[in-house]
Amino acid sequence: MSKSQKTVLITGCSAGGIGFALAQEFHRRGLRVIATARRLESMAELAAQGIETLELDVTNDDSVRKTRDAAAKLIGGKLDILVNNAGQGGITPATDLEIEKANAIFDVNLYGPMRMVKEFAAMLIASGDGRIVQIGSTAAVIPVPFSSVYNASKAALHAYSNTIRVELTPFNIKVIMVVSGAVGTNIWQPSSLPLDSIYRPMEEIHQARRKDLGKGVMEPSRYAKTVVSEALSTRPRASLWAGSYASVLWFLDTFFGRPLFDFIMIRRFGLKEFAAMIKEGKGKAA
Repeated sequence: MSKSQKTVLITGCSAGGIGFALAQEFHRRGLRVIATARRLESMAELAAQGIETLELDVTNDDSVRKTRDAAAKLIGGKLDILVNNAGQGGITPATDLEIEKANAIFDVNLYGPMRMVKEFAAMLIASGDGRIVQIGSTAAVIPVPFSSVYNASKAALHAYSNTIRVELTPFNIKVIMVVSGAVGTNIWQPSSLPLDSIYRPMEEIHQARRKDLGKGVMEPSRYAKTVVSEALSTRPRASLWAGSYASVLWFLDTFFGRPLFDFIMIRRFGLKEFAAMIKEGKGKAA
């Protein structure tokens, strides 16, 4: 590695996800990339392209420290960019929530980045111009039904990121919060409403609307180009809205706010139809 070559470490780089695309794009731009994921085999394609890979579970303190030490040996104790991308989705109505599953989502989406920042701060400070890229979501801003825990975890990540941006200013570390719109990845798996849920009578509507959500999403490679360009800019923005519908959602959030989002989400996810079913006596679980 030349002294001028920048380094980046990315979490959650399994094939088919945002981290995978980011690793490829940073590599294409000439950076030394350390891609991480829970399973090395999930990054085999990146390794074949000459990208260094390390095993990492962001929910495990020992794993994070082990990866920190391994990365320090590879890149000499200095890291230019940390990308906290590892994430976990979850679709469950709030009334069917299991706290154990909620804890698991928060452990990946919020506490994972917290662990990474704590353990890699010294390496970022050593860079002299470190950057932390936090992969957030428009779900932190808009009330997407049946994903309240995921939404809350991303909203907490946004608040945490805004705070560390201030705290780390004396060390010339810039924090970029990426408010991600729709991107075509595998984070959202097929899901049905619980059999005993009060929302079960709208299962057919739920599945139809979820299918519609998969239309018009942005390719991960295109999304990665936008994020990497911002991360490498001389003066990166504190907040970057990227992905399908992100610019529209930014506009609505900035100029219209909560009442409009509530109106849109109730209709977009079939809750208006379900309300009509309840009124007609068809909304009771079997």
